[in-house]
Amino acid sequence: MDPRGDAIGVRQRVLPSVDVVVVNWNTGPCLGNCLRSIVRTDRSRLRVARIVVVDNASTDDSLRGLSAGGIPLDIVRNATNRGFAVACNQGAARGSSELLLFLNPDTELYPDTLRVVAAFLGTSAARATGICGGRMLDERGRTVISCSRFPTLRVVLGKITGLDRLAPTLFPPHHLDPTGSGPVDQVIGAFFLLRRTLFERLDGFDQRYFLYFEETDLALRADLLGLGSYHLHEARVRHLGGVSSARLGGGRLRHSLCSRTQYAYRHWPRTHAWLLVALTLTVEPVARLARALVRASPAEARATLLGVGGYAHWLCAHTLHVLERRLLRALAPDPPTASTKDHRHAHHRPLPAPPHPVHAAPARDESRTARPGAAGPRRRLRADSAAPADPLAADPGPAGPGDQRQTGAVPATAHRRRGR
Repeated sequence: MDPRGDAIGVRQRVLPSVDVVVVNWNTGPCLGNCLRSIVRTDRSRLRVARIVVVDNASTDDSLRGLSAGGIPLDIVRNATNRGFAVACNQGAARGSSELLLFLNPDTELYPDTLRVVAAFLGTSAARATGICGGRMLDERGRTVISCSRFPTLRVVLGKITGLDRLAPTLFPPHHLDPTGSGPVDQVIGAFFLLRRTLFERLDGFDQRYFLYFEETDLALRADLLGLGSYHLHEARVRHLGGVSSARLGGGRLRHSLCSRTQYAYRHWPRTHAWLLVALTLTVEPVARLARALVRASPAEARATLLGVGGYAHWLCAHTLHVLERRLLRALAPDPPTASTKDHRHAHHRPLPAPPHPVHAAPARDESRTARPGAAGPRRRLRADSAAPADPLAADPGPAGPGDQRQTGAVPATAHRRRGR
């Protein structure tokens, strides 16, 4: 299958349409401001077919009085906080437009944002791109984090220890600061645009991530198909950042550390993943507490202790859960045998296991030009990666209270239409 068919580029003679998905959790007035910015932005070249707001059991009044100015508005109310990845997949399943835009509720589009994006969709660069992101600006109009390198052990070590500032050549900084548009490893999930066919081909966001790293994981999987990410510098997006996660306290760090570990065990060499766990439990807490001491911030120190403590508890429970499942499998009786002859002279052989499809990533086009800021050659997903040697990767277990399924529950558009 040609991956270019899932590229974000479109034919300009047809007005493209996009479904906007906004996941909300206690963002107060920010959600209403976000929807009003969608209404105000120029949609003459990119039609917003539907806005889907998925609320993860908010306890504030952020859903009160929402209006989309004539754009169809669909509000999904979850009884519990099911996590960001689950909510994104829920929202994507409610529409059928060719494009999907995942937008944070603490963002606001500029009047020309979608017009700039629409102009990009008709370019040759878009025809080789899987995911597009914009330039994030804070309240003062200053550029903030918009795109990043894929995390590797060296990148994470530099970030933990501060070596990314002292020796950036040896320890490349995680976040990029581009001065123009171009291919990057990943764009942040606050403004995350891709074609629906690509999203469905990737089975949507991996719902084992409760919060953080779900867009990194999806961007890497798209990149392995030959459809990388593109930072569109001219597409401006106002981004406050951390409106929801700031309410989590130490839970914010816990979710970040847990998701980072899950990402490492799925995409890194096993030795690198184990080293990351060791660094997370030893070097990182010391570095974070030292920064809190320098800043004279008891709140930061408390959040560090709570976050790392929660991570250690998750790690132990997670490992015990996997070991228990392995023990039960080892103690299970042998499979039944089938006779090849009559019952008196039978040579018993085990019944053959049912065939399982091997989901191997297609070979990537190595002729693609290296992207600025790329973290170097990356490990390819192997066809036998479904049976990793490490217990954390073998059975990820629940990633959060909303982990109801693995990837693969994003229904294809045709299936959704038949089910209506």
